[in-house]
Amino acid sequence: MSEQFSRRDFLKLAGLGAATTAILTGCGPASRYVKREPYMQMPEYNYNGQSTYYATTCRECAAGCGLIVRTMQGRAIKTEGNANHPLNLGKTCARGQATLHGLYNPDRVTDPIKAGSPTPMGWDTAIQVVADALKNNNPEEIAFLMGMTPDHLFDLVSDLADATGMNAPIRFGALGMFESRVTLSKAAENLFGVAGLPFFDVGGAQVVFSFGANFLETWLSPVSYTRGFAGLREGVTKQRGKLVQFEARMSATGGKADEWIPLRPGTEALVVLAIGRLAAELKGGSMPRAFSGVDVLDAASRSGVKLETLEHLATMFANSTGALAIPGGAALGQSNGLAVAEAVLALNALVDNFGRPGGLYLSALAPNETDDHRPASAKEMQEFVQKMTDGKFKVLFVHGVNPFFELPNSLGFRSASKNVPLLISFSTFPDETAREANYIFPDHHGLESWGYQRVATGADQPVLSGAQPVVSPFYNTRATADVLIAAAQLAGGKFSQALPFKDEVEFLQGKAASLMNEANGSFSAPDILTFMAYFQQHGGWWKTSEGRGIPDAAGVLNRNLSGDAAEFAGEGEFFFVPFVSPTLAEAGANKPWLQELPDPTTTVMWNTWLEMNPKTARDLHIENDDVVRVVSAAGAVELPVYLYPAIRPDTVAMPFGQGHTAYGRYAEGRGINPNDLLGQHFNEAGDLAFAGMKVSIEKTGRKQHLSRLESMIGVYGEGMGEEH
Repeated sequence: MSEQFSRRDFLKLAGLGAATTAILTGCGPASRYVKREPYMQMPEYNYNGQSTYYATTCRECAAGCGLIVRTMQGRAIKTEGNANHPLNLGKTCARGQATLHGLYNPDRVTDPIKAGSPTPMGWDTAIQVVADALKNNNPEEIAFLMGMTPDHLFDLVSDLADATGMNAPIRFGALGMFESRVTLSKAAENLFGVAGLPFFDVGGAQVVFSFGANFLETWLSPVSYTRGFAGLREGVTKQRGKLVQFEARMSATGGKADEWIPLRPGTEALVVLAIGRLAAELKGGSMPRAFSGVDVLDAASRSGVKLETLEHLATMFANSTGALAIPGGAALGQSNGLAVAEAVLALNALVDNFGRPGGLYLSALAPNETDDHRPASAKEMQEFVQKMTDGKFKVLFVHGVNPFFELPNSLGFRSASKNVPLLISFSTFPDETAREANYIFPDHHGLESWGYQRVATGADQPVLSGAQPVVSPFYNTRATADVLIAAAQLAGGKFSQALPFKDEVEFLQGKAASLMNEANGSFSAPDILTFMAYFQQHGGWWKTSEGRGIPDAAGVLNRNLSGDAAEFAGEGEFFFVPFVSPTLAEAGANKPWLQELPDPTTTVMWNTWLEMNPKTARDLHIENDDVVRVVSAAGAVELPVYLYPAIRPDTVAMPFGQGHTAYGRYAEGRGINPNDLLGQHFNEAGDLAFAGMKVSIEKTGRKQHLSRLESMIGVYGEGMGEEH
């Protein structure tokens, strides 16, 4: 606790919160003063052998799950989900559990650094560099590129940009690109008039049709959707619900489905509309315009899904009183991705599930949020890169994103960065972008940081998830918000007027103050210090009332929807399906826990593989672990093959997460980045058509044995003789 505000004082103030305060700590700026062991004089709330718990927010992805971090004598030793947090209700994914490996990572950037200098800089000098960059350049020559987290820093930079005329910050993340968030929002805008993220109530449904959405692993809010899946199976409706997964390559979600439909890539819209037409016929009445133009026999022929199967699925969907359809993943990552999303949303309109339990909602805006802060699409990133190429930016600040790794090479960020005279990275780790920057001014790790994150989707209440330091910073790092505030005050004029705060905590208090008088809040307080103490203790603030919106269904079924198949780039023989590794994703490769965690479907660890159907492999005389060269119109890579029966023979797939050329000892030089094969192809919403490439396969004659948990003997009969 601080010298001014002891835990005993806080307990007196908290009063009714005694039960919770017995285990959670959140006394304002107190945790700034927590020390790592050994304590010569133990704080009053910390005894030998007794743990202290802090509520904070996970920053391993943009979902915004609440964490409870157990600390012992000032060291963080375990993370678990915050049981009271509306989004994850006490659960976490593997990345949330492994966040400690980021905190204790031996390759963190320990001090502010100037490129080429053998010794670290002092923070005073670093802040002067930022101040000079602000005041010595025209506002339109200064750009910020930010990741999906944290939201409070995005707000601070947005305020600075609004007040000074600088470019508004751009947000981007590879995970958001593979989730096609922009496509989902655009489809909702086209059909419902609201550009928000849809929320699909899996837990309350009885039949779920998922068109490519790998919602149990990596899609939007996987912990929330996994809870929903448990509800589907365990019977929120007192019936075991059914899941049908439509995708060319079986994901872990597909592996848990009752039926897996390996349709031909690019024909998802056709299949959706065919099911809609058949289901409408079963329901009787007039045929909705949305489904009237589809030829079911043609759809069956082009998609590779038998007519009998389509009829069976349409019957299942039409006869259920709790049917739900979800668009996502590779189905949206094609040239017709927007049409797929609109067709799937219209399929929900057919069964009239909008705003009903087990149906479709629009996600609530978070507290203090006026508009949906969606990330930039790949098309918008292309335009951003073009401005860099044209020399429009003299200064580029990068925080929370690694564009050298996360953007496809074909977009040219690396070469365009050479036209930016000053590139400053605030990265915690020596990633690919930081390595090329003029300066690295390292931010704290997420468990050493203040902040908040808006929950974009996955909860039925508006949630502002709070973050606080659970340990004192291990190294000579500094909060980027504090760096910007100090630099703005040094720059003076409109910069200092834009950020008139003592520090990051005072800025947070200013943003949270408006919530004190909000109705239906999870708590209230008579003053801001008490409110912030509760905010940290509870891990955020949220409404206690339902916040999801009900889409306007009027006119949805009377629209003309496109069932055109997707167009693919390249002349190769195989459809190429990149998918996000559920453990590594865009920033997990530097954590050994995640590297050694077996992939859920292949059990491969520490590497990248190309999934190929065994029949295809036999035709090409390729065996497990043979290294092949994969060639697209945008590039070529070489990697070993994994024979995967659960993929179409005309399709190959590769996980995204490895292929770093920097990012520390555990990540560097390991595996392949599938982004190297992707071109500049977009769907109508501007998202990247990442699943819209065709590739060819060439044998190299080399072999590289993959590290895998499963036995090579017996899994597919290898080494057991012909009779097996």
